[in-house]
Amino acid sequence: MILRFLILCIFPLVIAGCSSSAVKPVPPDTKGGEPAASVPVSSDKRGGYYLDDGPGDNPPADIDAIPDAVPRQEPPLSRANRPYVALGENYTPMTEYQPYKASGIASWYGKRYHANKTSSGEIYDMYGMTAAHPTLPIPSYVRVTNPENGKSVVVRVNDRGPFKKDRLIDLSYAAAYRLRLVGKGSGWVEVEAIDTSKPLPSIARNAESVQLDSPARTAGNFVQVGAFKMKENADQLRATLQGRSLAQNVAVENWYNEGIYRVRLGPYQSRDDAERAAGKIRQVLGISTLVTTQQETP
Repeated sequence: MILRFLILCIFPLVIAGCSSSAVKPVPPDTKGGEPAASVPVSSDKRGGYYLDDGPGDNPPADIDAIPDAVPRQEPPLSRANRPYVALGENYTPMTEYQPYKASGIASWYGKRYHANKTSSGEIYDMYGMTAAHPTLPIPSYVRVTNPENGKSVVVRVNDRGPFKKDRLIDLSYAAAYRLRLVGKGSGWVEVEAIDTSKPLPSIARNAESVQLDSPARTAGNFVQVGAFKMKENADQLRATLQGRSLAQNVAVENWYNEGIYRVRLGPYQSRDDAERAAGKIRQVLGISTLVTTQQETP
């Protein structure tokens, strides 16, 4: 995100020479400069994080339960895959899938960039399973593995960065947490691109079919929390609801109907239960909700 680069230029004592390295012409909303959380600068109870970045004030109860991104075929975004210059370096992004395997240092970015736009134009969710890479296609999917502990995650590349030569990839806070890189700020990882033209493993196909099925015919009370034209936005909201424990004891559906992806929770045993859940979602996420009652179908 451009915001990240501008912030860094205000701190010449932290990063020397930033003011003389203009970013031009980076795709709109591309973030630049030093990866977040890579250099601890304080040691209070919350830990030290770069430029006051770090975990959110109200993190999900179980971040390890946040699901991987589900690989699927998506057309590349031309505006996000054009050649560009960042910090004096030329970058030429890939415009289609190519076999890619690399090892290097991963960093992560958190609350400072939460809710800002990414290079894809989507909103960055620190609790979503996403990543930034200088040249991989946007969007695309990669598997990131921490060889130190064997933990692995699948993330969706929807942003540009990092732009330091010793960094390979920027991970969302949730992805870094699951790889156990949060405490260190950065760490060595292995990155492999996923070919979405090939059949997905059965577990991924099943997850996809559940999200795209028509709404369940189960009667009951439901809370609708979003309607989107882009599936990835519905997927991100679904993951956020699960990651922040806002879908306890009920299913979260992402279903497609007449050109719209709708996210809803339920069924709840009573309308009062649904109203309470809707109120909590509004309070925590600041989004509008709609409580509906579905009758039994013959």
